[in-house]
Amino acid sequence: MAAALLFFSMSVPGCYIEAAAAPDYTAAMEERKKLEIQSNNTDNWPEGPAIGAQAAILMEVNTGTILYAKNIDEELYPASTTKMLTCLIAAENADMNDMVTFSYDAVHSVPRDGSNIGIDAGESMTLEQCLYGIMVGSANECANAVAEHVAGSLDDFADLMNKRAEELGCTHSHFVNANGLFNEDHYTSAHDLALIAGAFFSNELLSSIGNTARYHFTPTDTQPDDFYITNKHKLINGEISYDGILGGKTGYTDEARETLVTCASRNGMKLVCVVLKEESPYQFTDTATLFDYGFNNFQIVNVAETDNYYIPEDTSFFASDNDIFGYSGNVIQWNDDDSIILPITASIDDCTSEVSTDVTGQPSGTIAVVNYLYNGVSVGTARIITGSSQTSFSFSNTKTDSKITPNQSIYVDVKLIIIIVSVVAGSIIFVLNLHAFIQSLHYAGNDPQERKRYKRRQKLLKQHKLTYKKPRKR
Repeated sequence: MAAALLFFSMSVPGCYIEAAAAPDYTAAMEERKKLEIQSNNTDNWPEGPAIGAQAAILMEVNTGTILYAKNIDEELYPASTTKMLTCLIAAENADMNDMVTFSYDAVHSVPRDGSNIGIDAGESMTLEQCLYGIMVGSANECANAVAEHVAGSLDDFADLMNKRAEELGCTHSHFVNANGLFNEDHYTSAHDLALIAGAFFSNELLSSIGNTARYHFTPTDTQPDDFYITNKHKLINGEISYDGILGGKTGYTDEARETLVTCASRNGMKLVCVVLKEESPYQFTDTATLFDYGFNNFQIVNVAETDNYYIPEDTSFFASDNDIFGYSGNVIQWNDDDSIILPITASIDDCTSEVSTDVTGQPSGTIAVVNYLYNGVSVGTARIITGSSQTSFSFSNTKTDSKITPNQSIYVDVKLIIIIVSVVAGSIIFVLNLHAFIQSLHYAGNDPQERKRYKRRQKLLKQHKLTYKKPRKR
């Protein structure tokens, strides 16, 4: 077109047409460095770096804690990072040994100069090989073929994409194709893409495929070529060395510019970094910078090991040597694996928390969920669980000096205990309508050890001052 305009201007006397100047992408990138980083507005939060991306997020996968936030809900074009959702849906809905046949539309409905690995219409290979083609070679025809195999058509697969995105909690996304080629109605946000990546990297096979630097396709009866493909993600192929990389996906279109999703793990933290609308090669250096920021400034804190606020340190809170329950262990406990993410300068004592007994969707045995906040930022949750699969217990008392007759059952509603322990009311009433329980407390005056335990129980009961959050009505 520029040559045609030049010829026209030379052919017509007095006519001069100046070709439109190319956009200054470097200048635009420098301007984006001045954009607000919303996570820097949190008190005592480590200051995050200024980068040239329009939007970026650093999120800890297991807790959902957002460590770095820059325009994370802005709707932008994802380009080929879309293909992570395509692979996730394929892995969840089909078998890796399925044979995927490439239709004419799958091959020829994408630009010839777009990303592809040269598969021809009528050829076929396993779903697993297709996923390597998608994640390592960013092959558009492989994404299309997989979409048709899973859903029957490209449009029906797009419907699956939007449904799955909604299930993952995405609120600023709409997908119209499986490969990420530009369409004004195909967009997502950094936060939504991080949620998708979190699900992707929770799948062991997908993580392995997404962290492959080079893949070898060997000839078969249905695919005659022998060739290698190399991943363009520089933190995966070794061009930029970074310890702990678990995988990722590149993306580019003229409208989206450079996009990148990457996952890395260190020090017990599993971080996902999403960079949208950046210029090459800074999408990679931005990612390394954000990973350094996360791993150097934050820590993982195990709740069971550090929070004695809801659950006492020893069993004397619920039991003693004269235990009317006849039960030697704690009735409730923390789920051992639950952790929160905090700045390295903070501790769990710096957090506020909310308790909810709405355990819809939680694993069996969960009786309450505690949400922790650091200066208003959610930093993770922990589950309070029972010592067995039941949420109420029947205890048989065998003490002959007790006012309770032998073999009499006492039923304890553990959820009620959590509610009572959590209420902010100055003092917490422990009502079990059992006269024998009152006597067991009075018994403390007769024995030094029991008196010590009694004082500890009273101290713990007076210390509880956190918020009790009522469950929503259904």
